[in-house]
Amino acid sequence: MMMPGGGPGGPGMSMGSLAFDEFGRPFMILKDEMMQNRLTGTDAIKSHIIAAKAVANILKTSLGPKGLDKLMVSADGDVTITNDGATILKQMDVDHQVAKLMVQLSQSQDDEIGDGTTGVVVLCGALLEQAEHLIDKGIHAIRIADGFELAAQCAIKNLEKIADEYKIDPSNTENLVRTAKTTLGSKIINKCHDQMARIAVDAVMAVADLETRDVNFELIKVEAKVGGQMEDSMLVKGVIIDKDFSHPQMPKQLKDVKIAILTCPFEPPKPKTKHKLDVQSVEDYKQLRAYEKETFEKMVEQVKETGANLAICQWGFDDEANHLLLQRELPAVRWVGGPEIELIAIATGGRIVPRFQELSAAKLGTAGLVREMTFGTTKDKMLVIEECKNSKAVTIFLRGGTRMIVDEAKRSMHDALCVVRNLVRDNRVVYGGGASEISCALAVSKEADNIKTIEQYAFRSFADALEQVPLALAENCGLPPIETLTDIKSRQVSENNAALGVNCMELGSCDMKEQYVIETLHSKKSQIQLATQLVKMILKIDDIRSPADM
Repeated sequence: MMMPGGGPGGPGMSMGSLAFDEFGRPFMILKDEMMQNRLTGTDAIKSHIIAAKAVANILKTSLGPKGLDKLMVSADGDVTITNDGATILKQMDVDHQVAKLMVQLSQSQDDEIGDGTTGVVVLCGALLEQAEHLIDKGIHAIRIADGFELAAQCAIKNLEKIADEYKIDPSNTENLVRTAKTTLGSKIINKCHDQMARIAVDAVMAVADLETRDVNFELIKVEAKVGGQMEDSMLVKGVIIDKDFSHPQMPKQLKDVKIAILTCPFEPPKPKTKHKLDVQSVEDYKQLRAYEKETFEKMVEQVKETGANLAICQWGFDDEANHLLLQRELPAVRWVGGPEIELIAIATGGRIVPRFQELSAAKLGTAGLVREMTFGTTKDKMLVIEECKNSKAVTIFLRGGTRMIVDEAKRSMHDALCVVRNLVRDNRVVYGGGASEISCALAVSKEADNIKTIEQYAFRSFADALEQVPLALAENCGLPPIETLTDIKSRQVSENNAALGVNCMELGSCDMKEQYVIETLHSKKSQIQLATQLVKMILKIDDIRSPADM
């Protein structure tokens, strides 16, 4: 509705203004300010800080071995119970722009490192909380951001100074197991974390290339099945597929197997173009049936001629073909997915065959044993392909009482695998339980005394933010947080021992080196760098424009 005066807002408020470019051509600058919400300056930064703190406070209680789990219910009623920071944030329904950045922060930590997703968000929230105090003192946001950047560099130098080096030895993997156990200590599967840690280490060492210090995760498949106990989980040096033999009368166990891996269907070839077939008499139908049977027999014969005694097919085949395979004593598996087909080919040293005409003895895969596993009373079946030619393809098979426990076990196993991989790539470690954070806080505070500019305030605030991690750990374990922190700080200085941390499990010693609470240096450095980068970005935003309905 146009009001007198030309604009929707009354006299003097036009819909736009006329301007001219350098060549004198007129153009309109339209205004839609009335349709937008706008926050500027300190108000904008403070709104960001409040949102980020809210997200960090949700995750703070999930930190550490005594951290609590969160129950997430999706829109369609699926329930997830987890204390993995990335999973919690991914499943939260977040609207605020900066809260979405926090979700991406934990996701990037998960993608890059695989562990420390809760700690990175807690640290980011603590840094923003400290930045708020500095803004209230009148310090400019850019000076705070620059100070935090310098403090992060100082903390990373200190981490490299206090880091220990672990020797990666395939014959003695105890150090790797201890690091994996630290990761699994805060998970729901911690009752058998020793077994899970060994499974994770054995899986990574089976596929690791120690010369190039690389681990190909595509060779490690994690398969899970509801039912049984968590202790029934195992590592298979081969491939497990969630299928069974196509006919119930086929043998349940095969030895010295030669496998034909087919991506072509067991059926008569069809024209590529649209076609129509008219069957006008019984003879025509019999001819068609005879042609189909002949085609099936020819296909089975081609597979048998190569010496194959197991066919694994990506596509299905009908009952007639299935019966023929049984008669010709050629066991087969149908409807095997693409990723599984590739993994079977890698493990058995076979080639994937797209046409029957290309099938030859040289393209067959070999395996020492193929057996069918059955579970409980449900008659669920799975196939295990073991003793493969290429032992670098492995499968971790997880069991658990309920779907939620199995899903959480999969997430926990992913974290453990990532930590062991990081240690293979960079074998330096720091000590957990907040020990490395306290050591960095002391180093950053000491460096602040040497800075003559206003950035020294940011340095001290950065040190205070680092202390939020051990404080949260102590609080989650039921210890008095401030007393615990001050005691460890004074002991780290007096004993000159950077491995002293929060004794979460109350096992007597605060020395994390003795308790084997170990974290990779790569993970800790990444946490500090990613959190500081995001805080720096948030502090540089001084103007928010959003639609009025948001």
